Amino acid sequence: MSQIKITNLTFAYEGTYDNIFENVSFQIDTNWKLGFTGRNGRGKTTFMRLLLGDLSYKGSIHASVHFDYFPYAVADMSLTTLEVIENIEPHYEYWALCKELHQLELDEVILDRVFNTLSQGERTKVLLAILFLKSNNFLLIDEPTNHLDLEGRECVSNYLKCKKGFILISHDRMFLDHIIDHVLSINKTNIEIQKGNFSSWMQNKAYQDQFEIAENEKLLKDIHRLGESAKRTAGWSDLAEKNKFGSEVVDRGFAGHKAAKLMKRAKAISQRREKAVEDKKKLLKNIEAADALEIKQVDHFSNTYLTVESLSVNYGKNAILSDLTFKIEKGNRIAIIGSNGSGKSSLLKAILHSLGIKETESSSAKEPVVKFQTTGNIKGAKDLVISYVSQDTSHLKGTLKDYALEHALDESLFKSMLSKLDFDVVQFEKDIRFFSEGQKKKVLLAKSICDRAHLYIWDEPLNYVDVLSRVQIEEMLLFYAPTMIFVEHDQAFIENIATEIIELG
Repeated sequence: MSQIKITNLTFAYEGTYDNIFENVSFQIDTNWKLGFTGRNGRGKTTFMRLLLGDLSYKGSIHASVHFDYFPYAVADMSLTTLEVIENIEPHYEYWALCKELHQLELDEVILDRVFNTLSQGERTKVLLAILFLKSNNFLLIDEPTNHLDLEGRECVSNYLKCKKGFILISHDRMFLDHIIDHVLSINKTNIEIQKGNFSSWMQNKAYQDQFEIAENEKLLKDIHRLGESAKRTAGWSDLAEKNKFGSEVVDRGFAGHKAAKLMKRAKAISQRREKAVEDKKKLLKNIEAADALEIKQVDHFSNTYLTVESLSVNYGKNAILSDLTFKIEKGNRIAIIGSNGSGKSSLLKAILHSLGIKETESSSAKEPVVKFQTTGNIKGAKDLVISYVSQDTSHLKGTLKDYALEHALDESLFKSMLSKLDFDVVQFEKDIRFFSEGQKKKVLLAKSICDRAHLYIWDEPLNYVDVLSRVQIEEMLLFYAPTMIFVEHDQAFIENIATEIIELG
């Protein structure tokens, strides 16, 4: 067991004027299972890069351990899984590798398969196994859940719960709660560490916020009261000072003493007021002002928005979906769940394709929108307007103004939604390509929220999106109850939002 000590850490990216970290100091125990949380763009991945020594900074980072980062970059996906492992960790022991794979519910026959043929979930598990072959390193695990289905998340959650000595970035509340024993939070003005899981941190933060809001209101009243009292006392002092020179004053010495005493009292009240003002300045700095979002859905004249009958989807000779039938009716919020490769995204794409809707959010513009064959029937209501959020953000570029113009959005409304999702004004002029992954996903979500649509189709909308924003989105969906069909792996989100669940297998 040892300590990682961060002292007066200050960092800003070259060419920017706003520091991501400024004079930050704290300590981490290398035995902790540390959950790392904070709004998108606050610097979680940047901090990991600082620990790895990838970026120059002011201050000091002292550690007696080496750092290792997940996910690894795989240069050649055409190699077998074993060759990929050997390239990343040439000094591994085969028995130890097999042990890690077994704990991740992977058979060792996977080692002979070409890495590119593995599912995203299998790749994630293999790369995590490599990470934990390096037993003496302190591990930096950056969002391992983004390509994991519900079963995969449960497996990885159980795996990490048995490990220690890492920092874990994840926005999945249940996932964090099951694993971590400490929380490292990047707040608006500082970084804090607390013992406990994510739920206990959220509860403590809520208590702290409530205390600060109550204390702020109390100090506001005190400041007003003390200000009025100081004015009155000073007025009495001035009056006493003037009256000591009147012809009717018998004892001018006593009158002068009374005036001085009142003035001294007025100064003491002013000092108390100034202290209250200073105390007030220390409050509310880290309260996350999460303003309510407002989705622009419109009702359709038909009660049935979409009918899917006997739908089958095939990739060449491979059947992805078979004989699927369901309806989407007004007010439904249907969650599509299932293991990786079960056809969740294919179902959404089949719906879009059948209704003649181009996947404008696709980065593969030169390739066909749908690379599969469908049979069956998908029928949408007449003049049905759909808003789609894709998994993919790689196509995003240009300024937010450019994006709003391209998609015929009200720029002010669009930027207002992003502000509510914790975008700072300085972000508005930056190229979207340089946003964090969570901020890019928020661009797609804000666009969809601003769309005047009947039906919302969202494909893994919460990938990389921070927890507080997820809560905002949940509250919006529960309040406005738009009609939607979505794919998501955040169990808490599914439980809170879905009115119906379709499980593909």
